[in-house]
Amino acid sequence: MIFLDYLIWSPDPVIFKIPLSFLGLPDRPIVWYGLLFAMGFIIGQQISYKIFKAEGHSEKDVDTLTTFMVIATIVGARLGHCLFYNPSYYLSDPIEILKIWEGGLASHGGALGIFVALWLYVNFDIRSKWIFIIPISFSVKKRKKEGQSYFWVLDRVAIVVAITGALIRIGNFMNSEMEGVKTGTDFGVVYARAAEEVLNFDDNVIEEVFFNEGIYNPKNPGYLPIKAVLVLKSGIEVDDSMKRFLKGQLAYSLNNYQEIIEHVDFTSSRRGLDYQIINESGVERIEIKATGILRYTPQLYEAIVCLIIAFILFSLWSYKRFVLNDGLIFSVFMVLLWGDRFFNEFLKMDQEAFEATLPINMGQILSIPMILIGLFVFLKTVRKKEEF
Repeated sequence: MIFLDYLIWSPDPVIFKIPLSFLGLPDRPIVWYGLLFAMGFIIGQQISYKIFKAEGHSEKDVDTLTTFMVIATIVGARLGHCLFYNPSYYLSDPIEILKIWEGGLASHGGALGIFVALWLYVNFDIRSKWIFIIPISFSVKKRKKEGQSYFWVLDRVAIVVAITGALIRIGNFMNSEMEGVKTGTDFGVVYARAAEEVLNFDDNVIEEVFFNEGIYNPKNPGYLPIKAVLVLKSGIEVDDSMKRFLKGQLAYSLNNYQEIIEHVDFTSSRRGLDYQIINESGVERIEIKATGILRYTPQLYEAIVCLIIAFILFSLWSYKRFVLNDGLIFSVFMVLLWGDRFFNEFLKMDQEAFEATLPINMGQILSIPMILIGLFVFLKTVRKKEEF
């Protein structure tokens, strides 16, 4: 719900569920993050078709390139998260690395995966045949792509990677992850999704959970008075048992779950929860007072920057590709993207506890070599081709 400069953000990460219960299987959720991730590759593929066609290359090359990109991004991002952010845990139990559905992807790992995949794409002819999801043949031949050097491909791929990056960051925002640090002002977002999930403690009791904002107090900058509203199902009343639950188990969960207390403070009363019960037309609702902590939205900042970078790169390709050495567009991409990532990390909460002991966080540490690679390639390719 938006009011002036702040937003109480608690969207359901699931868009809808594919009903499979009639087959005896659990319903399959379609989530915003997965959809936006996939859309990035779909949109990127369509743009790549136009780019490759304009330069006299086959659409089949784009299909092959997209396959390399998808596999490399997922594998690289997953391994990057596991090895960069929590290596001891994943190396002690490697099977956990495969549980990608539990979350955990690192963009730096995805970038490294793409570098390797594009090198393979340029230097080898890799073919396979499948029956459904079962590979029946696989062959690898060393063969360079005609008219497609490594840097030539990196230049073109950089454009679509920037667009995909924007959609992935929007997916992060829809998932209420990669949250920002406190703004300390009346501007920002209260990430209330985790609190809403705990407040919706019983589908047989709760009809709806939502948040209302109070009047912002400029004497308490960065903190927004809010109210969690639990609408009970028709015919359900708050009895002594539910009151004990509110004061006991629910209060404990709301005041001790780290993902909640970082964003919403329910400790405004010594009783545990400061709530009142309201009955309107025979339907009861529970209103719980709390304080929302206003934070930055670095996911959206990165998404906007990625779109700007994509525009810059596409413009360079459209108007300057004939006079630029291969690799220059890629170098601009690397400096702009990872430079933004470095500075944007100052607005993000740490992803892992160990980062609190570092002078800069892991995302910034990993961004530095990426920026240096971009600068190195830029210095090597900045000279224009001679016009004939």
